[in-house]
Amino acid sequence: MTTTPSQDHARLAARVARERDRAAFEKLFDHFAPRVNGYLQRQGVDQGQAEDIAQEAMSVLWHKAHLFDPAKSSLATWLFRIARNRRIDLLRRDKSHRLDPFDPFFEPDAPEPADRAVDGARRDTRIRAALKALPREQIELVQLAFFNGLTHSQISEKTGLPLGTVKSRIRLAFSRLRKAIEADPRIDTDI
Repeated sequence: MTTTPSQDHARLAARVARERDRAAFEKLFDHFAPRVNGYLQRQGVDQGQAEDIAQEAMSVLWHKAHLFDPAKSSLATWLFRIARNRRIDLLRRDKSHRLDPFDPFFEPDAPEPADRAVDGARRDTRIRAALKALPREQIELVQLAFFNGLTHSQISEKTGLPLGTVKSRIRLAFSRLRKAIEADPRIDTDI
């Protein structure tokens, strides 16, 4: 039986909560810390403060993983909410800036329309299948770039491959993924 990434994350969080499993925490940290950091920076938080808040959110996971309830939300939602709340706390403490109640950061995300959710789920399934069909060297580079958040230069340094090879393999992988997605008539690619 195949599990979803959300289920895998919940399982790892449960190991952190029950056993203080460092390997499970490390996997979660490597996955979520760069994403939380990037999210905060896209919301206008400066790089240093975004890193601090992401570290705090991951620290909450380590110390309070037992509070996470996968029946209520995904681990991603839980961690992003912690980071959002930490940012709000910092803004409230910082008297040099007034809180703007109309800041879009304070607005909840609109629910995704049902048709887009279905199309998104189909796309995710098709992408997973297409990723499995890629050659191993392309899969590794795609994972380093998009799941670990490394730049092409960082991937080149980490793998020892020339930068041009990294770029061309990733470009080829995306071309194959695009063709696989476009070949599936059930997936709306115009979103």
